[in-house]
Amino acid sequence: MLRYLSLVITGLAAALVSAGVTPAYAGQCATSQFRLDSDFPAGAMAQCAVIGEDRIRVTIAPEDDPPINPSPWYAFRLNPIAPNDGGMVAVEIDYPQYAHRYWPKVSTDTEIWDRLSPESVVPLIKDDEGRTKRVLLKVQLSDIPVFIAGQELLTPEHYDEWFAKVEQHDDVRKWQVGLSAEQRAIDAITISARPGTQKEQVVLIGRQHPPELTGAIAHLVFTETLLADTELARRYRERFETIVVPMVNPDGVVHGHWRHNTGGVDLNRDWGPFTQPETRLMRDLLVGIENDPNKDLRLFLDFHSTQKDVVYTIPEEFETDPAMLVSNWLKRYQDRMPGYEVVIEAGHNADRPVSKAYIHETFGAPAATFELGDETDRKRVDRIGKEAAIAMMETLLQTEAP
Repeated sequence: MLRYLSLVITGLAAALVSAGVTPAYAGQCATSQFRLDSDFPAGAMAQCAVIGEDRIRVTIAPEDDPPINPSPWYAFRLNPIAPNDGGMVAVEIDYPQYAHRYWPKVSTDTEIWDRLSPESVVPLIKDDEGRTKRVLLKVQLSDIPVFIAGQELLTPEHYDEWFAKVEQHDDVRKWQVGLSAEQRAIDAITISARPGTQKEQVVLIGRQHPPELTGAIAHLVFTETLLADTELARRYRERFETIVVPMVNPDGVVHGHWRHNTGGVDLNRDWGPFTQPETRLMRDLLVGIENDPNKDLRLFLDFHSTQKDVVYTIPEEFETDPAMLVSNWLKRYQDRMPGYEVVIEAGHNADRPVSKAYIHETFGAPAATFELGDETDRKRVDRIGKEAAIAMMETLLQTEAP
């Protein structure tokens, strides 16, 4: 699953000069040994500057003025300048506004990713609260480009590959929900053994926030588990129709945004106002289910990432139909994960327009936000996606049909 994988900030040049750094133009910098650029989907840096023959400083800034969720995404490429003896070079990452969050990952093909070793990641400057404001990465050049990113890259191209794979399944149909603000496809699949005949609907969405890769990986594994050639998955597909929208914010993903779409909006704070085309598409999808007398929304899950594994739920005392579905699902999920704590945080703020609150308030259906930790081991991410999906299928199959 790890195989599935520009931003110009004006006004930073003066700040960099005042800090003693001579900036290059945003997009690339070069020494006699290597060239650094971010000219690829999800590539992101605000500025770069050559500060030595083997050293470049990269400045990271968000897509919009603060306040913004502190998810300082970065992704850039080191291109060797021939001849190259495979020596070590240094890249500093500087955070003028926030602090280092994502542990650097490295790849030569954007398919297989490794974490940089602790010895290769050196904090240079910390603030009074102990947060790293500048970090040094020691990277060994290769004969081919080396990608460095806060997380694995999972771009529209990678999703296209994933869609092509799952479309081979007899119970999958791909379709387009609509277009983003920049006219990128927001694609979906419907999973059903009896398309058009099943009343009970499950909706799974993801990638409202571009850097949240662990949630995105778990979402794809979760979906693939629903397609397994097992007795449980076959029974589930016979009874339930599942709509999967894995990338709600493709523009933000391509531009390497920290949090927002190209309208400068956190999409998971727009479920109610619906000011953005991406969230309006999600609203119309769900309202279409609600208005169809032959359909009934049974569960909605929204996949994200944060600094720990956690499931955000509606409080148990709130009525849903089916009743107690999320609670029962998470109990079964915990049973399937011995030695691992399923952390549940219940809450509901009616004035906070997030997806799960909108689903409950508008449709009375069970809903949850499924979050994975930024640095959760990727094998565990795969296991979480699989076991959570199995537990969901088991729990839904035990409910009474509407």
